[in-house]
Amino acid sequence: MLAGMSEPRIVVAGAGSIGCYVGGVLAAAGRHVTLLCRERIAAEVRERGLHLTSLDGLDLEVGAGALIIATDPQALATADVVLVTVKSGATRDMARLIAAQAPSGAAVVSLQNGIGNAAALRSELPGRTVLAGMVPFNVVHAGEGRFHRGTSGALVVEAGADAVTRVLSVPHLAVETSSDMAAVLWGKLLINLNNALNALSGLPLYEQLQQRAWRKLLAAQQREALAVLRIAGIQPWSMGPLPARLLPWVLRLPTPLFRALARSAIRIDRRARSSMWEDLERRRPTEIDELQGAVVELAARLGRDVPVTRRVRDAVKQAEAAGAGSPHLQPRDLHAAP
Repeated sequence: MLAGMSEPRIVVAGAGSIGCYVGGVLAAAGRHVTLLCRERIAAEVRERGLHLTSLDGLDLEVGAGALIIATDPQALATADVVLVTVKSGATRDMARLIAAQAPSGAAVVSLQNGIGNAAALRSELPGRTVLAGMVPFNVVHAGEGRFHRGTSGALVVEAGADAVTRVLSVPHLAVETSSDMAAVLWGKLLINLNNALNALSGLPLYEQLQQRAWRKLLAAQQREALAVLRIAGIQPWSMGPLPARLLPWVLRLPTPLFRALARSAIRIDRRARSSMWEDLERRRPTEIDELQGAVVELAARLGRDVPVTRRVRDAVKQAEAAGAGSPHLQPRDLHAAP
């Protein structure tokens, strides 16, 4: 697939916030990168290039000439590696474009939220190398080519394709591998249950998580999810030093104790926001069905109810329908568990 290639060609398929950040870091390290994106993003990057920053102090300018910017799916024809970064609802459409345009030997890596994206890609791309991946950090698009990574963590990619891992391993982009990506993705989903709360609150992530009432609401959702995962025989991976089963307990601690324990697990920039907040603000469809919706669906299959998770899902759907950005709710508006 990639063996012997001195410069594998990477196409970021559906380059938005995550795709532009990851693609930009790869291009800055000398990788051959094409951003396949919508015309709005393409025009912005052509004019401004990429300005990548992070909570770690990264301040990286990537000129438009350092990468290829495309809006035509025919750009996939050049790919040795395709990084899929579209929203989950567009996964199958992108898979069909890959099937029609990309070489059959190109490796396809899902860098998306949710549980079922790699399976959806495989179903549309039989016989091709498809790898699940997990992006632990969030990226906010600040306009004018600026993309800011506001949380910490290393990419996790499905084990078994060392050449792909080597291509993605560059400065400012740590990469790990796992042979149990289902556990990894469910572990990430437990954390991502906060995306909706952040979007509904309208607060920066750091400020939201300093409020115990919001953390208790997240803990209630995680307890519901962990209960149905136990019944399903799924043991979620932990994104930090604490086992996933202890996350609700930590979230419910008084704020000074929570702050002390959380500091060792994940770093959050004061400017960070969830991608779902950005979706509401930009009047775009969210991934609520792939996050809270996945828990509700699993619970239904097992004959269980997850009432807090359902309420949060429904509140996001209402905010989507209203089309007015974040509704700036309070935890009491979602009937948080005591």
